[in-house]
Amino acid sequence: MRIVSLLPSATEIVCALGLQQHLVGVSHGCNYPPGVEALPRMTSTRVPYTAGSDEIDAYVREHLGDNTALYDLDMAALAAVRPDVVVSQALCDVCAVATGDVRDAIRSLPGSPQLIDLTPNSLTDVFDDMLRVGDATGSQARARQLVASLGARRDRVAERSERIAKADRPRVMFFEWLLPPFSGGHWNPELVTLAGGDDLLGSPGGPSRTLDWQSVSDVSPDLAFVACCGFTIERTLADIAALSDNPAWLSLPAVQSHRVCVADGNAYFSSPGPRLLDGLELMAHALHPSVHPAPETGSVWRPGDQLGQ
Repeated sequence: MRIVSLLPSATEIVCALGLQQHLVGVSHGCNYPPGVEALPRMTSTRVPYTAGSDEIDAYVREHLGDNTALYDLDMAALAAVRPDVVVSQALCDVCAVATGDVRDAIRSLPGSPQLIDLTPNSLTDVFDDMLRVGDATGSQARARQLVASLGARRDRVAERSERIAKADRPRVMFFEWLLPPFSGGHWNPELVTLAGGDDLLGSPGGPSRTLDWQSVSDVSPDLAFVACCGFTIERTLADIAALSDNPAWLSLPAVQSHRVCVADGNAYFSSPGPRLLDGLELMAHALHPSVHPAPETGSVWRPGDQLGQ
């Protein structure tokens, strides 16, 4: 079997099912698990990721507004690897090649490769997508085991959080972007609740939303959890530094009390794959360190920490 993955979460799912040796091509953004970075790249991006976050936001809005592509699919490369299965997504045109472009490309390939479109809006949807990939690749048993293991981790976090008194649950503003601010969407509000927080301004099961700083200030979050889409901790800290003269940001109770947590959004929150459970455990420990044990993977930056702590 020859599998092409056109988004990082699909690559992680395929590898978690023990099928890494069957991957023959990945997207430009696939960098986990180790080894996939050496595979042929099927896509490229036009998004200027080295620009400032406000510039990136303006660029994406402009291109979505006039329906021009943010990503390019390399048809010659795709044809060369002769895939049997192509895993893509129909959730977000900001995240990967548009599903219509992928469908058109698949129709032009010999052999009629099978296309699997992932469309998760919740943790349950993510688990269902894992089962779908398992069905398409003959890895049903492995997929069931993976989902059972991840589901058990979710349930353990939820059970511990249920013991937390309502008065002790922080009022959390989850930021998927800072310049401008975006609320958490899709599965991220669910993660906040499972971790023992009360989510503010999130869109459970729906896309993240652009906010104005006054709206954020009005809800007065006492904890800010920042996991910017596609960004590492280091990249996100640059945006936090850019807010050093923003009165609304500085007025937030979370900022004034130094209850700001910064996580690697790219690794643990943006991509609907197995590492969402690592993200949940990271967040749970950050919100309630006396209730939830420190996770085995990853870290959260807080004011006063040195990078790498």
